[in-house]
Amino acid sequence: MQQKAPQPIDWSTEGTAARREQFYAASQRKFVPFREPMVFRRGSMQYLWDAEGRKYTDLLGMNVCISVGHSHPKVVAAAMEQAQELTHCTTMFHHPIPAHFAEELAVTMPKGDKGDVEWVVHFTNSGSEAVDLAMAMARTYTGNVDLLALRSGYHGPTSGAQSITGIAGFRHPGMPGGVAFVPEPNQYRGIFGAGTGPYLDEIERTIQSATLGKVAGMFVESVQGYGGIVEMPPGYMTGAAERARAAGGLYIADEVQSGFGRTGDHMWGFEADGVIPDIVVMAKGIGNGFPLGAVVAQKHVAAPMAEKFMFHTYGANPTCCAAGRAVLSVMKEDRLQDNAKTVGAALLERLKDLQRKHRAIGDVRGRGLMLAIEMVKDHKTKEPDRETTAAVFEKCRDAGLVLSKSGPHQSVLRMVPPLCLSAADVEVVADGLDQAFSALI
Repeated sequence: MQQKAPQPIDWSTEGTAARREQFYAASQRKFVPFREPMVFRRGSMQYLWDAEGRKYTDLLGMNVCISVGHSHPKVVAAAMEQAQELTHCTTMFHHPIPAHFAEELAVTMPKGDKGDVEWVVHFTNSGSEAVDLAMAMARTYTGNVDLLALRSGYHGPTSGAQSITGIAGFRHPGMPGGVAFVPEPNQYRGIFGAGTGPYLDEIERTIQSATLGKVAGMFVESVQGYGGIVEMPPGYMTGAAERARAAGGLYIADEVQSGFGRTGDHMWGFEADGVIPDIVVMAKGIGNGFPLGAVVAQKHVAAPMAEKFMFHTYGANPTCCAAGRAVLSVMKEDRLQDNAKTVGAALLERLKDLQRKHRAIGDVRGRGLMLAIEMVKDHKTKEPDRETTAAVFEKCRDAGLVLSKSGPHQSVLRMVPPLCLSAADVEVVADGLDQAFSALI
């Protein structure tokens, strides 16, 4: 069949929806958030405009991928400059852009009390690939197979990453085994209530009963993202690392969503507890929309991987790495970590005001610009209210807000905007949420 020349882009919502329905696989349909199709045509910093020209405040950051702002001019310019010179260079050859970027990422890692912790970087195409590599790295280094992960944790859609994901809606048949799950230390609805000790004790019990007694490592999101913005309480990450290491394993910090200054207080979420991971997995905000991920590991942990061939086709792509370097530069120049802390704290206070006003809200939580509102049917039983969450979510669109539903029961509104969200946006967001809740009364 003769190939037709590309037709002009049809920007209409109807046309795009029809093509997606006809030519997208069924596997890509469930994740569509709104009842009616939504087509975005343009973005600038923390704002989006749809195909009809309506403006929205982006509280989703395109699934936490937009860190420093939509189409940030410095990031775009850096990528364009590199793409015009050499778009791609396989990792079989040397190129200075990813080499410099690896050095700059390593510098952001903790050096330990003696200043002797060395870090190395392996670039991937995505967070899921980074997770898979971290799994292989942990098993290769330790010689152990079993891994520990948290219930309600999310680590990606590849088979390996799915195997350590504790949310049924993200799991498919055929995942590899060798994974044991422990309860997440959810301070609002965790099975042991608030506190840390019982959750740490459960790690030891799980190692004794659901593994071979030795583990390759434990994966922990410093703040669970799709799990509903569940922050690890003080002492948990340190205690989890101690218990994983006592069983011969490593502590692997998943910073795909909580990294790059998003929590405000630190560059990396694990720093809130003072723990030094053996492996750190990162992606999403690392490239501000360009496909990029990385495994940053302590040098001695990564060393055994040299015994076998391992590479990722577009890992260390110089165009994406140029964008990543620009992201780090913009974060520093625009003081975006400080902004996340200040603006996030102000927004959290306004969310607490909404909690006092609207009974459907059971909990508000988060740190920096990683925030959540959880809906419940009853404040005593804390029964999740998926229906109200969905209804408020739809009304948020009417109020010009883009966010996401999250949590194991889809009863949480997740807010992870670009880190450039401003103080002026706080009232716009709070008013929009208030309108969305009030519209249901």
